[in-house]
Amino acid sequence: MDVNTRISRRVKELREARGWSLDALAERSGVSRSNISLIERGQSSPTATVLDKLSAGLGVTLASLFEGATARSADPSPVARVVDQPLWADPDSGYLRRNVSPPLPSPLQLVDVVFPAGQRVAYETGAREAEVHQQVWMIDGVMEVSVGEAHWRLAAGDCLAMRLDRPIVYRNPTQRDARYLVALVTLPFIPDRRPA
Repeated sequence: MDVNTRISRRVKELREARGWSLDALAERSGVSRSNISLIERGQSSPTATVLDKLSAGLGVTLASLFEGATARSADPSPVARVVDQPLWADPDSGYLRRNVSPPLPSPLQLVDVVFPAGQRVAYETGAREAEVHQQVWMIDGVMEVSVGEAHWRLAAGDCLAMRLDRPIVYRNPTQRDARYLVALVTLPFIPDRRPA
């Protein structure tokens, strides 16, 4: 299955499982009703920023929007062969993301990212229904990452831990592609663990 078809089906499936109309998801995500409709019908290739808004509105990680039906089957495989791992390119920046994790239900998700030279992606990430922690481990190249007001420059071997509850900006300031691994863990929302 083509990755954009997978995304369109998954967004619609998650929205309908919650009993939400297109208008309800539009209100929760900040993505227009017409854009969501085009995405669900496979007539629009959403950007990373739009997918992040939809995932936040649906209360899931962005990586979960790439899951196929096998991830939710009764007997999913504990192995994710590289040829079966969904590979997606952001139409705006050209960054490539590959969901590495097996289709087994798990609170941990791994994503391999190749980020083009000179590109930038900004996420308006805010509070979600579940608490999501992320670590970015640089494999090759250099990335600048901003989480809220904090800024870091990461080189190969560096690892940055963050919580997905503030705006995040990824930028490759060099003339060479960067590659990094993202590890995401989803925890149940516990109100007293949130900052005041």
